[in-house]
Amino acid sequence: MCAGLKRCGTDDGGRPAPSTAPPATSTQAASPTAPSTAAATPTGEAAAPSTGEAATPSPQPPAPSPTPPAHSLTDPTSQWVVVNKRRPLAPRAFAPELAQPDVPLAISGEGALLNPTTAHAAEALFAAAATAGVGMTLASGYRSYATQQATYASEVAAQGQALADVASARPGYSEHQTGWAFDLGAAGGTCSFQPCFADTPAAKWAAAHAHEFGFIVRYPWMLHGITGYFYEPWHLRFIGVEAATEMRQKGIGTLEEYFGLPAAPTY
Repeated sequence: MCAGLKRCGTDDGGRPAPSTAPPATSTQAASPTAPSTAAATPTGEAAAPSTGEAATPSPQPPAPSPTPPAHSLTDPTSQWVVVNKRRPLAPRAFAPELAQPDVPLAISGEGALLNPTTAHAAEALFAAAATAGVGMTLASGYRSYATQQATYASEVAAQGQALADVASARPGYSEHQTGWAFDLGAAGGTCSFQPCFADTPAAKWAAAHAHEFGFIVRYPWMLHGITGYFYEPWHLRFIGVEAATEMRQKGIGTLEEYFGLPAAPTY
């Protein structure tokens, strides 16, 4: 599938994007189809009289080149970078420019930071939610490579590597390290990082309106076979208003599907 943005038909390596058929989804992704180059056969025209000689074929125009993505899918400073279990950050210890958004915080230190673009978009999202009477907090933002090392090691120690790998990214494989993503909290801390968060006003409002501010719920319900992570209704990822709106309108569940990338269920 190919949507209308400048990303159609290729992955970030310039190769034709593989086609993936998205399963049933709750909140995100898809991918575009390259334009057909097959020439249509004209109909309703009289056949040219035979001259007894083989007709010289008309020169054909070159096949159109696939349109490259508008933003890089590999550069961690790009709002379209795709980070998953098959696509680590390059470099692994990447550190973005950071800023603290003017929003209610449920965390301090580096976790209260985002990259400036995401911070600005988060401020607009939180303000709109507040106007609608919905209280939100920023529960977890940026995580450095070193912090992700400690977080992942703690998960492995607590529940083993197999379960840790579906609950916590390995260092160098986390969207939090890019500054493009953050975890949302409800006012008062209701159901933080728990499945019941999906039923809070904060989660419901974000699911309905996040795209208006350039965000998607990155790990939707029942799409862990594509994203590699169980449902996280709190994990928002900035990709820009146009792309986020297109994903919602087309019922696309994941960035992998949206950009025509392979599923990444495991490392």
